[in-house]
Amino acid sequence: MALSTRDLFQKRRLRNRNKLRAMANGRPRLSVHRSNKNISVQLIDDAKGVTLASASSLEKDLGVVGKNNVEAASKVGAAIAERAKKAGVEDVYFDRGGFLFHGRIKALADAAREGGLKF
Repeated sequence: MALSTRDLFQKRRLRNRNKLRAMANGRPRLSVHRSNKNISVQLIDDAKGVTLASASSLEKDLGVVGKNNVEAASKVGAAIAERAKKAGVEDVYFDRGGFLFHGRIKALADAAREGGLKF
């Protein structure tokens, strides 16, 4: 029996996270979540179990409320890079979850790299 799309997504997500966890070396995780209407990202310290910074397309000050396109993802990526610098974080590992590294996910990652995050 073939696996459903949701099951394939879960397998991809767990496979990606387990590989990244082995290479983490104490760095915080930059976790991305994309829905049909919004995109959000969190900077998580897994050792302490706390969120260091977050950004989302739902924030009014970013000016992209109600949009979920490459432009919105770029603004969210730039915002998380700025907030990570304020938190004193430069090196992270990028957790794309089960999402493919293409389109909005790639735009967010590129904007975060331009903002000074290293991954």
